[in-house]
Amino acid sequence: MRQELREVVARYVASHGGPDAVSRTAVQDVILMCSTKERMPFRKAYKPSLCVVVQGAKRIELEDRSFDYSAGTALIISIGLPGFGSVTQATKAEPFLGMTIEFDIALLREVLDQMPSAPRPAEERLGVFVEELSDPVQDCLIRLVQLFETPDAVPVLYPATVRELYYRLLSGPNGGEICKIARAGSHTQRIAEAIHLMRGNVGQPLSIEELAHAARMGVSSFHQHFKTLTSMTPLQYHKQLRLLEARRLMVAESASVTSAAFRVGYESPSQFSREYTRLFGTAPKKDAMFLKGLPVQL
Repeated sequence: MRQELREVVARYVASHGGPDAVSRTAVQDVILMCSTKERMPFRKAYKPSLCVVVQGAKRIELEDRSFDYSAGTALIISIGLPGFGSVTQATKAEPFLGMTIEFDIALLREVLDQMPSAPRPAEERLGVFVEELSDPVQDCLIRLVQLFETPDAVPVLYPATVRELYYRLLSGPNGGEICKIARAGSHTQRIAEAIHLMRGNVGQPLSIEELAHAARMGVSSFHQHFKTLTSMTPLQYHKQLRLLEARRLMVAESASVTSAAFRVGYESPSQFSREYTRLFGTAPKKDAMFLKGLPVQL
C-alpha cells in the first residue's frame, strides 16, 4: 500500500468528520471511513462497488461465504448483495482507513465500449471477489481523494479520473469479471435488473415469474443464475431486502415495529418479529433503539 494514499485519506477524514465517522465527499457515490476500533458485523445491502482498505482490515460475510481483505486490497462487488460487514483490524494508533466507490454503470459501460481490446467475460461465479490494488489503481485513488479537497474542481476533473480508474480495473486481472457489470445482456446485468425490481417494490409480493421476466430469462434459468451470483434464492434475497428496509424505517423514520412490518409487506407482526430476530440476532424494537445511537452505520 502506497504511503501517499494513506496520507491523503488520513488528511481528508481528519478534516471531514474525524475518526470513527463516515466522511462524505463532493460525489454522492464516494465515501471515506475511519475507525479507531474493531467493529462488530453490521448487516446492510451492498451495491455494486469498489471497497478499498487503505489501513487495517475488514470482512464481509454473505449467506455461505466470507471474504477478508486488508490494506492494499479491495473488495469488488459486481451485483447488489445483502451481507454483514465488519472492521477486523483497527487501533487508535493505526485506525482503519477505507473508501467505497459505487460503480457508475453507465460510465463503466462507456469505458468498456471504447477499449480497443475489451476483456472477455469470466466464467460465472459469486458476484464478490478480492483484488490487490495495482500501482496505477492506487495512483487514481490518490488523485481522486486529492481532488475532493478542491470541491470546485470536482465537476471538471472527476469524470476523467474515474474513467481512468475504470479503465485500470477493466485492464487488470479481474477485468473479465468487472466487465459483466456493464455488458448488456450478461447474466450479471440481467439479474441486476431483477434486483432493481425487488428494490423498487420492497413492500410488494413478487412472483418468480415476474422477476424472471424482468431478467429476460426462463424461470429455471433465472433461479439458477440468481443463486450462482448471490448465493441466495430470489425469495431469500427479497426477504432480506424487506427486513433491511424495515430496520431503516424504524431507525431513520422512527416507525413502530407494527408499522414497519406492514410497510414492507408483512401481514403478521409476530411473523415479522420472528424473521427479523432470526436475521439480525435481536428483537426489532431492541435493535432499533440500539441503532438510533449509531445513525452513521445506516
